[in-house]
Amino acid sequence: MSDNSSSIAHTVLVTGARGFVGRPVVDAFRASGWAVTGAVRTRGQGGRGEDGYREVAAGELSPETDWREALAGVDVVVHLAARVHQMRDQAVDPLAEFRRVNVEGTRWLAEQAAASGAKRFVFVSSIKVNGEGTAPGQTYRETDVPAPADPYGISKLEAEEALRLVGARTGLEVVILRPPLMVGREVKGNLAALSEAIRRGRPLPFGSITKNRRSLLDVRNFADAVVVCASHPRAAGEVFLVSDGVPVSTAELALQIGKAVGRSPLLLPVPVGLLRLAGRVLGKRAAVGRLTGSLVIDDSKFRRLLGWMPRFGPGDWEV
Repeated sequence: MSDNSSSIAHTVLVTGARGFVGRPVVDAFRASGWAVTGAVRTRGQGGRGEDGYREVAAGELSPETDWREALAGVDVVVHLAARVHQMRDQAVDPLAEFRRVNVEGTRWLAEQAAASGAKRFVFVSSIKVNGEGTAPGQTYRETDVPAPADPYGISKLEAEEALRLVGARTGLEVVILRPPLMVGREVKGNLAALSEAIRRGRPLPFGSITKNRRSLLDVRNFADAVVVCASHPRAAGEVFLVSDGVPVSTAELALQIGKAVGRSPLLLPVPVGLLRLAGRVLGKRAAVGRLTGSLVIDDSKFRRLLGWMPRFGPGDWEV
């Protein structure tokens, strides 16, 4: 965590406050002495909690969402809510739906935030804006030409661009954070499935995937980073990549998750080439590519400019 204690504000709105990422972010702000409003989706969840924390049921994220109640008295907005990547997307036009929610919904929130008097908007984007993976010996940086490869990544890039325009016109300070895959309690998706497989002692064909490297991010480190982005004067107008700083191979990932759940994974040494062949034959080429490929982040800008350091590494994961 940064040792910089300066703060531009003390009241924050966190969208998606009850999600896997939202809960630790809310906790980090509260621990730092901020007054927090959490925006939640479901009607009837709203209310005032302990220590001045309140929740506002804002409904679904869209270009029509009424944010006025949630934004009352807020100095900083942290926007976590989004339409996320879906393996079996049922939308007729997935890109159009991603744009409606992630681009236009985000733009509308920023417009209302600026009109309400908020000073800063921290947007949680995604490393998918940079691309799907890095070549051996290479890393992603903030200066890379964006190369999103799916509708989710495209929508996040377009949302970044929309926010810059709102900021330039209104004076709202925009900070963009692009995290990689996150690890933590209540994680969902592929990491949740991997954790469950290890808990149940199922054999996993990852024993030979030892040469790739993937940057990950403990959700608690992410929460610390968001608080820094919300408060540090030098964060205004910047784009940051952030990670735990210790890339791991897929085999190492399984071993560390095994350590977290208290059970050694059963890793079979299936050759990487055979896995890739199976991926092509079974129509799972992209999924196998993520397992066997690399995605490494250079987050030195974030650490240098804002004085931030992660508190947790792979050996400290909770899943």
